[in-house]
Amino acid sequence: MNIVIRGARENNLKNINIEIPRNKLIVFTGLSGSGKSTLAMETLQRECQRQYMESMGMTMEMGSKPMVDSIEGLSPAISINQKNANRNPRSTVGTVTEISPYLRVVFSKLGKRPCPYCGKTITQNYAEETGEIFAEIPDQTVESTEMYERMMPCPHCGKNIVELTASHFSFNKPSGACPTCKGIGIVSLPNVNLLIDKKKSIGEFAIQGWDQVYIDRYGSSLVNAAKYYGFNFNLSLPIEQYSEVAMDLLLYGVLSEHFIRHFPDKKPPKTVPEGRFEGVVTNLMRRYDEKKSYSAKQRIEKFLIQQKCPDCHGIRFRKDILDVKVYGINITEALSMPLTELSNWLKSLRDFLTPEAMAVIHQVLEDLIRRTDRIVKVGAGYLHLNQPSVSLSSGESQRIKLASILGSSLTGVLYVLDEPSTGLHSRDTSKIIESLCRLRDMGNTVVVIEHDLEIIRAADHIIDFGPGAGKNGGQIVASGNISEIINCAESITGKYLSGIIHTPRYIKSCGNGNSITIRHANKNNLKNLSLDIPLGKFITVTGVSGAGKSSLIFGELAEAADAYFHQPLRNNKDNFKGFESLENVIVINQTSIGRSPRSNATTYTDIFSDIRNLFASISAKQNTRLQAKHFSYNVPGGRCEKCQGAGKLSIPMNFLPNVEVVCPVCRGKRYQKSVLSVKYKGLNIAEVLDLSVDDAVVLFEQKKKIIKKLKVLQDVGLGYLGLGQSSTTLSGGEAQRLKLAKELSKQTGNQTMYLFDEPTCGLHPHDTNRLIRIFRRLVQMGNSVIVIEHDPEVIIASDWVIDLGPEGGNHGGQIVVQGTPEEVAKHSNSATGLILSQLISNR
Repeated sequence: MNIVIRGARENNLKNINIEIPRNKLIVFTGLSGSGKSTLAMETLQRECQRQYMESMGMTMEMGSKPMVDSIEGLSPAISINQKNANRNPRSTVGTVTEISPYLRVVFSKLGKRPCPYCGKTITQNYAEETGEIFAEIPDQTVESTEMYERMMPCPHCGKNIVELTASHFSFNKPSGACPTCKGIGIVSLPNVNLLIDKKKSIGEFAIQGWDQVYIDRYGSSLVNAAKYYGFNFNLSLPIEQYSEVAMDLLLYGVLSEHFIRHFPDKKPPKTVPEGRFEGVVTNLMRRYDEKKSYSAKQRIEKFLIQQKCPDCHGIRFRKDILDVKVYGINITEALSMPLTELSNWLKSLRDFLTPEAMAVIHQVLEDLIRRTDRIVKVGAGYLHLNQPSVSLSSGESQRIKLASILGSSLTGVLYVLDEPSTGLHSRDTSKIIESLCRLRDMGNTVVVIEHDLEIIRAADHIIDFGPGAGKNGGQIVASGNISEIINCAESITGKYLSGIIHTPRYIKSCGNGNSITIRHANKNNLKNLSLDIPLGKFITVTGVSGAGKSSLIFGELAEAADAYFHQPLRNNKDNFKGFESLENVIVINQTSIGRSPRSNATTYTDIFSDIRNLFASISAKQNTRLQAKHFSYNVPGGRCEKCQGAGKLSIPMNFLPNVEVVCPVCRGKRYQKSVLSVKYKGLNIAEVLDLSVDDAVVLFEQKKKIIKKLKVLQDVGLGYLGLGQSSTTLSGGEAQRLKLAKELSKQTGNQTMYLFDEPTCGLHPHDTNRLIRIFRRLVQMGNSVIVIEHDPEVIIASDWVIDLGPEGGNHGGQIVVQGTPEEVAKHSNSATGLILSQLISNR
């Protein structure tokens, strides 16, 4: 029985009726905003989960039913989307995949270490093994676990030493964590240069945050402290002229080790007025540790710098834990191996271990190897277990999740994946296809939202959405196998699959003769890179996943540019030259543009201010006395106070999730009636926000200021977006294009460098062509565009290619080749060159 959908109307879907074959690999494709995700995620997957929970008696657990008449032939659904919600700094690849707990058991059972007393090697006595050896629960906080260690006698000298457990090999637990940084690996220290202007005196407000009240109170405390200890403290003297003892008093206070070393035998004053001064730095760090809210900590963090822990040097573990080794390596060396190397090392243990050791560890070792190999097979073998989860791209997160479900034996499941090829080099696309086909062959239905033509070609069944985006989408253009899609005259996807449409050849830019010089770049896995980046060109930075692209562009270049243009006090990037040829550097990455559902395209690009001013001018003519602020639903005045401008009310359901209902006062309009009475060309402010960008261009055709910004949104391919559409619903690619539109609308110079991070994420090839035209236009205006990209069509349309590799992780971080796309295509050792060569030969 097929999955039969009738009357799907969620968002822009136009009463869709469609049959989806079961136990097949199905691709949903179509232009950005055409309705793919709405049908796959918000209708199909949501209804699957709702019905499953309902069958278990949890009728309200999954919220309301999507807008669809019926869906038949459903099965339990598992979705893998692009959102990486794990922001815990302690979370790593090892913890989210649960590989690290297994590895900790291996080290606790097989580890050899020197006795701290006699120095002789201690090995595990397997004869004493009893009971379960693997009962490890991952712990995400050091503070929540009490430190408790069992002791054992050294078999050589008999003195008591710590008995090793799996917890000793976790930096998230006190028994294993470095006590200085508590297993974080970094410490936050005050930047005295940002906190104090040493060229000024205290009386001249040299200390940040000290007004006259603070100067009077603490100034007298400093003077009295100096008298108490027998030296002079001059409040009128520039701080840079202070003696060492005076500086230690000012920065660290009388109770600090820095100051006590000068007067080791003298007791400190009893009160602040008498001289018990806390110290500027000590006070700052105390307040930082005491603050609980994120925003409060952020206000202090601008005066702090983060650096590697001085004790563990970023390794996170206690020093003695690193003395424990298995087959010649310690736990941090194992966690830092690329997974491909770790897998080989684990397999080599089989030959190294004694029969007694293998009997103890066999089950855990085999499970470790299986888990590691699954991640390697989905194209993420360059990752290492120590890599923070927050550093993973959306595609890497999806591939790790995909590896996890490949390890299950579930059948009859509906899997919904949202662009699993994101961030993956074209060379490795076949690995994703193999994994998807394996899921299907296990007896599951696999639905993939995709734009990658290679994955589309591999599908058993293709459903093409369109014909346009937004209100012009929401229909099924074609449904069937690849030949049926290609033969459908209305399908734009079919034209790209057949090669009728492809990226046009552009006249290459010669640049402006200037360049950014980088010398000895060593961020993350970069291998002491030195290169010149030509300006006035469209440049693509390429290479397999993990090759070092982001480390070079966002870890090195963007940081150096920020220091040069915005933070001169922090500008210590002496290995960068050439920024004087630029007016600015604009970074446009995939980070969210806002977490608030009240943020939208108009608020982000400041179009909303212009629209509110327009309605305020109409109000003035009508003498209704409404100002621009009354036309905002984010502030009191004109908004509906019942829902506070949300248009919805959240109803608590005791132990069940809250239910959202339309506000009964404003009926979802967000505004008071008096505000809605003001109209422009027959539309009130709420009705204007319901328009798409394309519709708004027609409405405001005579308003030059508004039209200019709206046209830019159209130019970057966002004409289908609703003016009031929440920014939380935007994909990473849409968010980047919105950021680009904002910058383009206010651009005045023509010597700007733009840095992009895979801007084609979530884009149909047709939308990608439009974005390439934007890049070319920016370069023609005299700007420089640098794009991290995997899409061969974007790479071949660029002026210059910087290809990193040759592989990922520890085997990356080198320049494989630089040059024009045609020159790179001739390089036999370049994975990117091979893909370009195939593309050129097929044209």
